[in-house]
Amino acid sequence: MTIRILLADDHALLREGLSSILGKQKDMMVVGEASDGREAIQRVGELKPDIVLMDIAMPILNGIDATEQIRKDFASTRVIILSMHITAEYIHRALKAGALGYILKQSAGREVLDAIRSVYAGHRYLSEKISNILTDHHAYCNMGPRKKSPVERLSAREREILQLVVEGKSSAEIGNTLKLARSTIETYRSRLMAKLDVRNVPALVKFAIKHGLTN
Repeated sequence: MTIRILLADDHALLREGLSSILGKQKDMMVVGEASDGREAIQRVGELKPDIVLMDIAMPILNGIDATEQIRKDFASTRVIILSMHITAEYIHRALKAGALGYILKQSAGREVLDAIRSVYAGHRYLSEKISNILTDHHAYCNMGPRKKSPVERLSAREREILQLVVEGKSSAEIGNTLKLARSTIETYRSRLMAKLDVRNVPALVKFAIKHGLTN
């Protein structure tokens, strides 16, 4: 059976490289591409791929929040995170969002094929370096009380709006994107600044970059 794959990354060259590697495999086929998280969700709905190779730091909607939405709406599609980020916070958030794989971009050429086949078969796949940090998601969660990162205290909608704000979108533009009233967006902005204890957009930008919500 052929494994149908969607590539979600905002770098066209990386998508082209992955497409070339996967296209040479008899049991794999790239069925589509996306350059941001929101487009990835839309393409999954249209194409129903078996696997999504998902970057984390993408515009409009980051890969972790996109993964959570995909797993909620399209349970048969499995997600593998392909990222340069290697901290425990990123890994934990990705696995909590429903990703079944997490591999590093610098080792993608060696591991991506094994990861796709393993996750397609229903197993979890972590890069060796990832395993050294987080051998198993459940073990990580059971190591005792874990202090939540600030980003985990935000709702999915708050994270969406935060990312769009720091990417320079106006309240009107965000409202059009999310189909919400401008006044609602303004309320979210005020709530975000209060919750994160910041007073201006540059501080929001710094927070979003630190926690992988945007580049």
